[in-house]
Amino acid sequence: MTKPELTDFTLASFNVKNLIGPDQEYYQFQSYTPEEYAWKRDWMADQMLSLDADVIGFQEIFEESALRDVIREANLRADELNKTTIPDRSKRYHRKAIFRKLAVEPWDMRHVAFAPNVNDGTPGHRRPGLAVLSRFGFVGTPEVVQELPEPLSIPFTEGGGHFTLTRLSRPILKVRIPVGDQVITLFNCHLKSKLGEFIRPEGTDFAPEQDLTNYDPVSRALGSARAAMRRMAEAWVLRKLVVEEINAGNPVVVLGDFNDGEHAVSSEIISGEVPFKNYAWMLRHDAKTPRDRYSEAESVKITEEIDAVRLHSAEKLFVRKSLRDMVYTASFGGVFESIDQIFLSRAFHPDYENRIADMTYFSVLNDHITDGSHPEAPYNKLASDHGQIMAHLTLRSGKARAK
Repeated sequence: MTKPELTDFTLASFNVKNLIGPDQEYYQFQSYTPEEYAWKRDWMADQMLSLDADVIGFQEIFEESALRDVIREANLRADELNKTTIPDRSKRYHRKAIFRKLAVEPWDMRHVAFAPNVNDGTPGHRRPGLAVLSRFGFVGTPEVVQELPEPLSIPFTEGGGHFTLTRLSRPILKVRIPVGDQVITLFNCHLKSKLGEFIRPEGTDFAPEQDLTNYDPVSRALGSARAAMRRMAEAWVLRKLVVEEINAGNPVVVLGDFNDGEHAVSSEIISGEVPFKNYAWMLRHDAKTPRDRYSEAESVKITEEIDAVRLHSAEKLFVRKSLRDMVYTASFGGVFESIDQIFLSRAFHPDYENRIADMTYFSVLNDHITDGSHPEAPYNKLASDHGQIMAHLTLRSGKARAK
């Protein structure tokens, strides 16, 4: 089945929650029976059909083979669905536009990019990677960023010390995707979680903070601080990659599990600064008197340079357009929030005259999300504990972009 001439396309993020084959211990004492794995594959295939996304960024993939198994199942269901809903050429009405919209195009198994986690270990100590599935294929070879070519050392002022990062907790997967007459750079990421990072003393079986019978709130808070510092450092690594792509003139999409909301510091590091309304009232960086302010011309230049490299939340662009604000992708302890994000560069912003595409809709599949204290929570062992999000975009013609 061939799609009509491309104008519309969709980008989705899907944290699958621990995808691995049956009878394999991924975390300590955690594995799937063959029946549980079959259930999870069934559920994921259904979610993929519901999304019907052209590009999907997956997180928490332990094995590429298990993901390919899910994709094959989704393709089988797509074929069966099309046979049921799409009339064959013998029907005089087979050319009606409604049937083109009902069709689900299977995903090409050749167009899967997988990024294993260099921190992956032995059974019981596995670490998940990432993947991107694209109906449009890829331009060039996908790139994986996890081992840093040089250690990232972040010095601190007024107290000294520094934080050093040599590798990311999970990889960043960078792919270039051809969409119509454009090539979009897409980053799929899964930043460090909020789970505390505790240090196990040599010769012991566990870190003292993990012993909840001897609860240590101060040390556990330090574990959370370590996790936050790692997450923000990883966000900076991603931010650097994003700015390089934007400065090279490429449209950029960042999607994945940020493990933080849109306004968290780590997310704002990735998206970049929001410019002030007017820099002409601000003291200059080299001010010698109270009257040394930036000029109007400098204010315009500063604003443009900040705007040019900003990313924008697809969710919030949709909320602005639709006046809706009930979007969440995760829940724990009674708190429902969005920690899965799709960020778009200015090339997709509705206020930018030279944008390449317009976002027409934003959807989230979150009916399966339950509060961790809810009686149905065990269901989440097999279904994902994340909602799936998708941005619907329409590519603008070259003529529209040139206006």
